[in-house]
Amino acid sequence: MPRLRLALAQIDPTVGDLPGNSSLVHGWTSKAAGAGAHVVAFPEMMLTGYPVEDLVFRRSFVAASKRAVDDLAAQLAGDGLGETVVIVGYLDADEAGPRNALAVLHRGTQVATYFKHHLPNYGVFDEDRYFEPGDTLTVIRVGGVDIALTICEDLWQEGGPFAVAAAAKVGLVVNINGSPYELNKDDTRLALVARRAAEARATIAYVNTVGAQDELVFDGDSMVVRPDGSLIARAPQFAEQLMVLDLDLPAAEPVPPVVEDAEMRVVNVLISDSVVAADQPAPAPEIAARVTDEAEVWQALVVGLRDYVRKNGFRGVAVALSGGIDSAVVTAIACDALGPANVTAVSLPSGHSSQHSKDDAEDMARRTGLDYRVEPIQPMVDGFLANMALSGLAVENLQARVRGVIMMAISNQEGPLVLTTGNKSELAVGYSTLYGDSVGAFNPLKDVPKTLVWKLARWRNEEAERRGDVPPIPERSITKPPSAELRPGQLDSDSLPDYEVLDAILAGYVDGDLGRDDLIAAGHDPAVVDRTLRMVDLAEYKRRQSAPGTKISIKAFGRDRRLPITNRFRENPS
Repeated sequence: MPRLRLALAQIDPTVGDLPGNSSLVHGWTSKAAGAGAHVVAFPEMMLTGYPVEDLVFRRSFVAASKRAVDDLAAQLAGDGLGETVVIVGYLDADEAGPRNALAVLHRGTQVATYFKHHLPNYGVFDEDRYFEPGDTLTVIRVGGVDIALTICEDLWQEGGPFAVAAAAKVGLVVNINGSPYELNKDDTRLALVARRAAEARATIAYVNTVGAQDELVFDGDSMVVRPDGSLIARAPQFAEQLMVLDLDLPAAEPVPPVVEDAEMRVVNVLISDSVVAADQPAPAPEIAARVTDEAEVWQALVVGLRDYVRKNGFRGVAVALSGGIDSAVVTAIACDALGPANVTAVSLPSGHSSQHSKDDAEDMARRTGLDYRVEPIQPMVDGFLANMALSGLAVENLQARVRGVIMMAISNQEGPLVLTTGNKSELAVGYSTLYGDSVGAFNPLKDVPKTLVWKLARWRNEEAERRGDVPPIPERSITKPPSAELRPGQLDSDSLPDYEVLDAILAGYVDGDLGRDDLIAAGHDPAVVDRTLRMVDLAEYKRRQSAPGTKISIKAFGRDRRLPITNRFRENPS
């Protein structure tokens, strides 16, 4: 039985950075070759980054992607890495249209190509808009082993490439991915890979990207699974890693089987019938431990913010630190993502700000060591009120908008990216001030319900204590009743249902697309359901103007949930 040394490069590309991404492939291929790997696989659309969205339609971008493949192949060979078989994703196009493609590089040339067969068109994916599907399964023979090549969504659908791979009697299926993170998606993936391994009757090597692109964050979670569904190796989430392992695989038949399939034809490419055995065995495969839900979400939020700031070239971030739970959690995420030296926290007290809130903001600044300053807003609010006759809600919103002006002024003057701090629950029901507390270029909590915000705060403090560090979030910020403090004695509960009740309804209505009758049947109070749904429906215009933020759920506002602003349909017309 031939032994093949495989490397899976779980790394972080940047959309549009063709030279930088090519350099990453070169560097990680060098590491793989140094480890004795015969084959190294990189993620989906590695050379262009993923997703590229409407860049697909720019001919110059497609041409640059194709040139990058040729240049990379030549450079690898010129630097003595040509014997390593490199599998890498890129953007291609032919007479049929754009293609989500995979290239196989060997000895200075592109020796094989595969076009993604199944194109997802749900949730955050619009691939049916961008790409033409492939109708050919490419099988490469390396070291006497037949390897079928597939891309991401090919794994998520029965039939197609994996059924054809079984008929072709391959020993290994390599699946390259740009699979975005969702909470507990790692459990779904493992079961899915096991099903496809059984379907293909072959070992599956699944490699996924890490890092973030706009609202999407990618968690890696690369793995290798045997035909019987047993897990051989698994990489950690949210970390770059080169996973190298030896695989004993079935020898390819001397003559490739004839496959008759109405959906796909098979193209066989011979690269080598044998490979040079490595001098030393590969390290024993490792299976990364899974983490708690809170740890998983926290890592996603940290990576999402870090990559957004880093890849867009900003110099740190600024947060309006009120002493409440949401701004405290955003500040803690920012400190973990960028380091406290790159975080500016601004206390913006008004005449209604409680002393304990001001104290809690200052306390968090001491705990984390970030750049902290105080900018009282009451004189500016008074200036407006001296020239305008405002009362009630208009005065409350004025305070929030003055704060927004100050934060954006700091950003303009000093350069930090302003983070907004509204959570998913508030965003859902429109509990925010447009151009006020909604001001900001990125929102780490955009897809995080309020009840989860509290859980994350407690987890982060417990994690600090476990490591012997100072918990970053003041206990009072977690335990006190939430309030916008825009009028005397104000509490969130004055305007909203209890968050435990609200989040359960929102999970059904927003994430699950349940209607009014379904929610009531699930045990929710009809009056509370009607009130909540009305708030959600009326707030669509606010959400359309909200900052992007990291997606962690099955349905995030923005890319996932797209509803018309002008919309008279109501679940309860009365």
